[in-house]
Amino acid sequence: MPHIQQLPAHVADLIAAGEVVERPASVVKELVENAIDAGASAVVVEIRRGGMGLIRVTDNGCGITPGELPTAFLRHATSKLRSAGDLGKIGTLGFRGEALAAISAVSRVEILTRQKDSGSGACLHLEGGVPGQVEEAGAPVGTTIAVRDLFYNTPARLKFMKKDSAETAAVAGLMQHLALSHPDISFKFIKDGVESLHTPGDGKTESAVYAALGRDFAKSLVPVEGRGGEVAVSGFVTQPLMGRGSRSMQVFFVNGRFIKSQLLTAALEEGYRNQIMKGKFPGCVLSVTLPVTEVDVNVHPAKTQVKFAREREVFDAVYHTVLDCLDARTAPAAPKSVQQAVNPRKDFFQTMDAKTYREQGAKPTEKPAPAAPARPAAPSKPARPVSGGLYTTSWDGEWRSTVQVADSVPPLVRPAAFRPLEKPAGAFGKPPASVTEKPVERPAPAPEKKPEPRAQAPAEPELPKPEPSFVPAIPPEPQTTLELPEQQTIEEPKEAPWRIAGEVLHTYIICESGDGCVWLIDKHAAHERINFDRLKANLEPPMRQTLLRPIAAELTKEDGALLLENLSLLTQFGFACEDFGDGAILVREVPADINAEDTAPTLEEFAENLRAGRSLEEKRENLLHTMACKAAIKGGWTSDPAELRVLVEKVQSGEVKYCPHGRPVAVKLTKYELEKMFRRA
Repeated sequence: MPHIQQLPAHVADLIAAGEVVERPASVVKELVENAIDAGASAVVVEIRRGGMGLIRVTDNGCGITPGELPTAFLRHATSKLRSAGDLGKIGTLGFRGEALAAISAVSRVEILTRQKDSGSGACLHLEGGVPGQVEEAGAPVGTTIAVRDLFYNTPARLKFMKKDSAETAAVAGLMQHLALSHPDISFKFIKDGVESLHTPGDGKTESAVYAALGRDFAKSLVPVEGRGGEVAVSGFVTQPLMGRGSRSMQVFFVNGRFIKSQLLTAALEEGYRNQIMKGKFPGCVLSVTLPVTEVDVNVHPAKTQVKFAREREVFDAVYHTVLDCLDARTAPAAPKSVQQAVNPRKDFFQTMDAKTYREQGAKPTEKPAPAAPARPAAPSKPARPVSGGLYTTSWDGEWRSTVQVADSVPPLVRPAAFRPLEKPAGAFGKPPASVTEKPVERPAPAPEKKPEPRAQAPAEPELPKPEPSFVPAIPPEPQTTLELPEQQTIEEPKEAPWRIAGEVLHTYIICESGDGCVWLIDKHAAHERINFDRLKANLEPPMRQTLLRPIAAELTKEDGALLLENLSLLTQFGFACEDFGDGAILVREVPADINAEDTAPTLEEFAENLRAGRSLEEKRENLLHTMACKAAIKGGWTSDPAELRVLVEKVQSGEVKYCPHGRPVAVKLTKYELEKMFRRA
């Protein structure tokens, strides 16, 4: 058995660095959290080559004294804990004292710092965790740390790093979360010399959301705020109609710390139950605040997971806050009271209910209108009616219209070409007294002309029939026998051993089989499986449709980078995409089976599936699952009977049994089971 011995300090530091420093984003996280704990109001992060070449973090915090610079890079050296009791009430983002030691062990570090009351700053260089001499240097107030050549001395970790674009996207996503967690701090992120993110730091969460997550996502949010006991919840959630294709836009913070929590995710989605479309997920930026003694943040090396002392209380606070907000938006708006009505002119358009009108009556106008100038009296004329029958208009100083009801109505005047023959006046009774005009004289119909008899043509003389002449006999040609193809008999289609009884809820098909069983078939799941098998067996790329207007799909930084890495795979499935900058992807062509409005949700699901897939074949199958689902008949759609018949035939033949996600396609009920339900067996 080998002898037990203590590892050298350098090897122990490398092992510890592997737990804390996983990728460049881990370095940025630790350094920015230290800057926030130092009381900085502005933080600038600059990276090159995805962070593998350079990571520089600059803040305007309190700084570090020159004498404590070498101590800051020792393991378990921190200014945030003093005793074991402090572990139960951690209120800072960093507290272990391992970040600077782990980072310096696998890179080349340079730190420049100055305190506010100091006249000059200090500088320190470290390589592989070995510090140099502290030197005096000019520096602004705060701290600047530059990390170069990450993992230069650990090739085992270096070979697992991804492309620069993927590492850059990871850092960009981290900066979004940090900016959202502290809207009172101005964050600036520069990648390869180009500014990618800049938040104002005005303390407004909506400003940070707009700068970090984009205008379109910010417009889909509604504010929420609530409290349950000692747990306070505030932030923003998406409207139910603006559901996302994945959970990538769900951002949670606990006491200012970005975390990933299944508990908070479940509480959020429970609040959207029966209000969001199936297969869609809500987005949010929610901040949960509770006493530091009620949460344990020391359960994960990366500090992205926490444990709550009273999980039920936290769940209820998030659930009821979201539910109350959504219910308030869907409730009918209360009628505006009369006292609140804005009426700049009080002489007209007064709005009041019937009760107020009966109590107050019509109020006189504040300023009487000037009297209109008197009109000269019109000369007295006899009433001159202008009538067309029932309606009579007369002039006696002003135009008046009256409606006369008579026992009989004179016929309408029609054009002469369409005028019917007049009947005697007695047939219609006397005309109304108001009609003083003479009746319209109508011309008498012209006498009909009888057609003149035609002169009969003289009969033609019959010609003598010609006698038959002699025709020489022609020998008949030899007859050829045509060989007809053998007649094929077409068998009549056999009657299907099942019968479609109908469809319920526009989702499930009711089918009766010949053995006396009843089948309930999910038409969406069946069609999804048919599409999946067809796409998987088809080796040719699917048909594409070119969009009249390209679609810019707004995705998260990580999702956008992941899709750009797999552009060749997306091209195989009929997507023509290109980088649109800042995480957005411009889509010019989509498969013919997918609607244009489903482009962004489909790409979000693609990114989720690509993240879960390992091998190329597994990634391809995951993408096929998404395409088959998007192109399938949706539950609630009205389907043609021919479509239902094809789906039932596939299920009854045994070709389709499960959907690509493993859910059953059909449920079988035997006659005995039905009779047992009705207590007949």
